[in-house]
Amino acid sequence: MTQPTSLNEYKQEIRAVYDARTNYDNDFTYRRAIPLVELAQLQPGQQVLDIATGTAIVAIAAAEKVGSKGKVIGVDFSTSMLKQARRKIAATGLQNIELIEADAETITFEDEQFDAIFCATAIVLLSDIPAALRNWHRWLKSGGIVAFSCWSTTSFFTPVIMKVCAKYGFELPNLHELLGSPEKCYTFLQEIGFKNIDIKTEQFGSYLSLDDAKNYWKGTWLCSNGHPLLHLPNEQIEQLKAEFKAEVEKLATYQGIWHDITTFFVIGRK
Repeated sequence: MTQPTSLNEYKQEIRAVYDARTNYDNDFTYRRAIPLVELAQLQPGQQVLDIATGTAIVAIAAAEKVGSKGKVIGVDFSTSMLKQARRKIAATGLQNIELIEADAETITFEDEQFDAIFCATAIVLLSDIPAALRNWHRWLKSGGIVAFSCWSTTSFFTPVIMKVCAKYGFELPNLHELLGSPEKCYTFLQEIGFKNIDIKTEQFGSYLSLDDAKNYWKGTWLCSNGHPLLHLPNEQIEQLKAEFKAEVEKLATYQGIWHDITTFFVIGRK
């Protein structure tokens, strides 16, 4: 199912990033998603919504839990991601998953429609996170569960990238700032009205080789309110990337360069 979707420049940028990821699934994408389904303790017959479903990693796992009497709706605006998802779903033989190609921030559902709402890693990409969480709270049945994952403010070399850009006069917002600690996640959910909040922290980081670390940043950035790198000429982007490589080299140890991926698995009930 496809809903008419008019995307702003920021969302078009996100869609382009994910449409280009034709081989999205790997060990990491599963390890950062499946724990949400396990923590939610889904029951047969439940109704589930998967926001930014991507290749349906969560949707398929949830559909197996809720069984033939339950249903999972997956929403995403990436045509490529959903194409991969449909292939995977067909291979499983599952008949209880509906995929909708739409903007997860403009689509609407009935109040108290779902027993569980998931959003694996994509919540930080939403333009208005508080509004999204309020909608999810409204769409959940009493006692329903919200489950999402997000990252710390220090993950993915973010502080290094921000430092480099600031040196050249480009102030970048930290994409992970709003939900970048367990305390922030807890406060956010509590203010919206969620209860029984539980946050588990996992470290998916590893040591990278010097070459891999230096080539990690491609000169891109994502921010719903725009950012100064968006329309920079390639020459300036290359200058920033060179500075990033120099900064990363300073972090080298005998083990390599630490690439932090501190991940929060967040659960709350209505």
